[in-house]
Amino acid sequence: MTSLSRELVFLILQFLDEEKFKETVHRLEQESGFFFNMRHFEDMVTNGEWDEVEKYLSGFTKVDDNRYSMKIFFEIRKQKYLEALDKRDRAKAVDILVKDLKVFSAFNEDLFKEITQLLTLENFRDNEQLSKYGDTKSARGIMLAELKKLIEANPLFRDKLQFPTLKNSRLRTLINQSLNWQHQLCKNPRANPDIKTLFVDHSCGQPNGARAPSPVTNPLMGGVPKAGGFPPLSAHGPFQPTPASLPTSIAGWMANPSVPHPSASAGPIGLAAVNNAAILKRPRTPPGNNPAMDYQTADSEHVLKRSRPFGLSDEGNNLPVNILPVPYPNQSQSHGQSSYSSDDLPRSFVINLNLDSAVKSMDFHPVQQILLLVGTNMGDVMIYELPNQNKIAARNFKVWDLASCSMNLQASLSNEYSASINRVVWNPDGSLFGVAYSKHIVHIYSYHGGDDIRNHLEIDAHTGSVNDLAFSYPNKQLCVVTCGEDRVIKVWDAATGIKQYTFEGHEASVYSVCPHHKENIQFIFSTATDGKIKAWLYDNMGSRVDYDAPGHSSTTMAYSADGTRLFSCGTNKEGESFLVEWNESEGAVKRTYHGLGKRSAGIVQFDTTKNRFLAAGDEFAVKFWDMDNVTLLTSIEAGGGLPASPSIRFNKEGALLAVSTNDNGVNILANSDGIRLLRTLENRAVDASRVASAAVVKAPPIGTFGSPNIAVGTSMGDRTPPVAAMVGLNSESRGLVDVKPRIDESLDKSRIWKLTEINEPSQCRSLRLGDNLTAMRVSRLIYTNSGQAVLALASNAVHKLWKWVRNGQNSTGKATTSIVPQLWQPSSGILMTNDISDTNPEDAVPCFALSKNDSYVMSASGGKISLFNMMTFKTMTTFMPPPPAATFLAFHPQDNNIIAIGMEDSTIQIYNVRVDEVKTKMKGHQKRITGLAFSHALNVLVSSGADSQLCVWSTDGWEKQTSKFLQIHAGRTAAPTADTKVQFHTDQIHLLAVHETQIAIYEAPKLECLKQFLPRDATGPITHATYSCDSQSIYVSFEDGSVDVLTASSLRLRCRINPNAYLPQNPSLRVYPLVIAAHPSEPNQFALGLTDGGVHVLEPLESEGKWGTSPPVENGAGPSTTTGAPGSDQPQR
Repeated sequence: MTSLSRELVFLILQFLDEEKFKETVHRLEQESGFFFNMRHFEDMVTNGEWDEVEKYLSGFTKVDDNRYSMKIFFEIRKQKYLEALDKRDRAKAVDILVKDLKVFSAFNEDLFKEITQLLTLENFRDNEQLSKYGDTKSARGIMLAELKKLIEANPLFRDKLQFPTLKNSRLRTLINQSLNWQHQLCKNPRANPDIKTLFVDHSCGQPNGARAPSPVTNPLMGGVPKAGGFPPLSAHGPFQPTPASLPTSIAGWMANPSVPHPSASAGPIGLAAVNNAAILKRPRTPPGNNPAMDYQTADSEHVLKRSRPFGLSDEGNNLPVNILPVPYPNQSQSHGQSSYSSDDLPRSFVINLNLDSAVKSMDFHPVQQILLLVGTNMGDVMIYELPNQNKIAARNFKVWDLASCSMNLQASLSNEYSASINRVVWNPDGSLFGVAYSKHIVHIYSYHGGDDIRNHLEIDAHTGSVNDLAFSYPNKQLCVVTCGEDRVIKVWDAATGIKQYTFEGHEASVYSVCPHHKENIQFIFSTATDGKIKAWLYDNMGSRVDYDAPGHSSTTMAYSADGTRLFSCGTNKEGESFLVEWNESEGAVKRTYHGLGKRSAGIVQFDTTKNRFLAAGDEFAVKFWDMDNVTLLTSIEAGGGLPASPSIRFNKEGALLAVSTNDNGVNILANSDGIRLLRTLENRAVDASRVASAAVVKAPPIGTFGSPNIAVGTSMGDRTPPVAAMVGLNSESRGLVDVKPRIDESLDKSRIWKLTEINEPSQCRSLRLGDNLTAMRVSRLIYTNSGQAVLALASNAVHKLWKWVRNGQNSTGKATTSIVPQLWQPSSGILMTNDISDTNPEDAVPCFALSKNDSYVMSASGGKISLFNMMTFKTMTTFMPPPPAATFLAFHPQDNNIIAIGMEDSTIQIYNVRVDEVKTKMKGHQKRITGLAFSHALNVLVSSGADSQLCVWSTDGWEKQTSKFLQIHAGRTAAPTADTKVQFHTDQIHLLAVHETQIAIYEAPKLECLKQFLPRDATGPITHATYSCDSQSIYVSFEDGSVDVLTASSLRLRCRINPNAYLPQNPSLRVYPLVIAAHPSEPNQFALGLTDGGVHVLEPLESEGKWGTSPPVENGAGPSTTTGAPGSDQPQR
């Protein structure tokens, strides 16, 4: 909306107020978002009109816009909640808690728990923080004073709290002036004109009944705009014709136009031909950031017709097998009509790469999209081949020619010969990659396939840290763009390393660069740590843009894949993060995306994919947005174990996503296309390795990766360049040059691998949790979702909770073997004890389930189901008295009010806690239910029973989709009612089935059995098993007291923990684990619940870091059935 249109709204507001249209005035204030009427707001708050208060606020801000907005809505809803409690209206208080306050639990879970606890108090003033709460009137007054301060400090209310100074009845005055002017244009003006309507222009009637000419055809009125028409902001005079739209999409960014560039005048961005009236002094954020507003740019209807990347053939059918077809802008829909859905996002966890140092930067190869380039904080750069998880090439930090380096660099290295990597990036055709280090230099390597990396250029680029690096093509010449701590941007010839341009003008360290082009115009965006954004042409005329990033943040900028949309993401010194889309034509923020949290350290990283989605690493997760919607689309844990601000990177097609982890690793996520790609290439690599396992092939020269006749793939040999051999499979012999005999190193590795056996307490870290209560066998065991406590349910129906305290020795407060936890009990001394009715709890089948926020546990031990408060241990409610008794419980992943309850009579009941009602009862098993697992990715529930059967149920209509019985091998007998447990892999597709005779992996929803593990007879039956939190390992406990650690992908044994390692030797007692639980964020920690009532936590030695190493996989494939029988390739138990 132009400024004149905005002023018109103010005139209408004044008119409505003068005419006493009070409700309409406030409705227009709210809908326009131009003026926040503080007096009206005060009246509503004072009167407790909470719904109207929030409705009015919604015109100016939303809950998650920023921390001020969040605090405003929280204070209002908290007051509403407290007033309901003060009136003893518990039902209304619960409704407010669930509907209004629960949204804040995602930002401060502890606070939400504390608010929830107020329900348990007779008088909420018993809470120390609320002890001074007075009556309702005074409380509202105190809150109102706080709200006013928050509103005045909120940047979204800037310039909206003062109504402009206007003369009385200004709109009437303007109308009168218009009518007077129209009257002066009358051909026969009357002395006292009779104005009867404003709907058409005024005209005095002709004498003798003649009619005046219509204003439309009257030549005197030809230049007059129609009533109500206002010229746009760029017009200079009240009736000046609007100039034609400039064909320049970055015109608005160019604040200091200098020498005109004729080539820019006809292109879609034009950096010089700028209308001075359109020049902006600072970026403007659209009021309300309404995502429905369409800020058209000059090139928005002309999707850029980019040339294809270097070396790619026009014939898609000739692409190498490991290249996904590349959709180009002229072949696909525009961004407003994208055919992609959120199901196309890579969410399934498929691979974990373990590195020796922390990941700083990643980039997928632009053509071979299963190659991942990784740089670390120790200066190591590596290339990984994802299908077989091989590190096929690596380089450590080393200056190639120290004598040629600057004295500053030599002095820096003399103090400490190490450097961290700030950026790794491939050039557009993947023949080169660049590495920017934290000390002065940039390395450019040439890549020739397989492990063939060659030194290409070493550039002493900047004084201090080189913060970013990118490739660009000014004048059709490949260049390297760098920026650094010395506040300078430099451009280098990528072939010779000769410096081409130097751009100076930033007043702080330059944080990032973003080269781009539109038509034949090449330019570079740069951002600095002081929040300044500048843009440069490849000349010496200085920057063309000088703007502030949102929140003065350290920002990175990126275009969508088709080059038509510009985004930025960053974090400021206060820890506030901003993800925005820019309107290039105006240099203004087009929309601000909601959902980023506040951080104490680090800068949020982001990426774009498919011309449709944005992703950012934030709050220990990966968050996704649709580019056309400011609301957070979804958030995933991405395999778990992420840092607060993980690095993320999509591959070119968006089928794979790499995410850095806390434990010096990388998690690879995939969508269905990515999973197929990895599987296909893994299988083809196996075939290729059979042909070429004894040969190494000289790689092609730089620039040949785009050739349709050469495909570089994968091999199971550790360093064999893979698929030049695949070319041979296709009768293409020209890639087979200089074939030399070679010994496959993987053969030697398979011979020297040895199973890790833990036999002594000194070989691992273990801790038995202290317990002064009656010792009864542990029937169920779980970690809390926070990882800070362990909850056990004993066979006598009593729960025990051990909590780790956060202190100097344990800053995270998470479970660890190095700190003894506290057996926690509330001050009341009560125990969480299940209802046992008339049953013997020893004969019952205990079960429990924990809510996602750890506030409640639902549990049963043969009697009624009890809902306990985890803070107070109080029983909130009981329901569903037997018979039949509940035997398994599972919360619905999207709704904590929905529970799936497996019953003793073999049925499954879907129960709604809030309305106390069974929604559905499902029948499909013949014996009691022993396991339930939801997959939110597939929208299914999988059940298992004592009948050794698995069933898949749709969560949409709760119909059974398929069922399958476990394959019990001949010679292995199971108890008639042996339990079968089920658990989904983090990819939500693969399913772990646990039975006393076997471990099996199934693929849902068809329940295809992929692999089985059969225990050796000497160990006795399997008692329990579980995935590690990252689903890379499976922990299996046995009746002989031992624990096996299996590699989940192959079900191959890699470590055995014998009972002597954690249990004291006592031949008279037969003690073994009944249940095993995996820590929710530490993949190498698990807990055991024992038959003697003890709970043990186990971790590998710090020097080892993990439980053994995986055995090599011959021919790239694990066995479909793994067993400890003699003659198998698995070591004996």
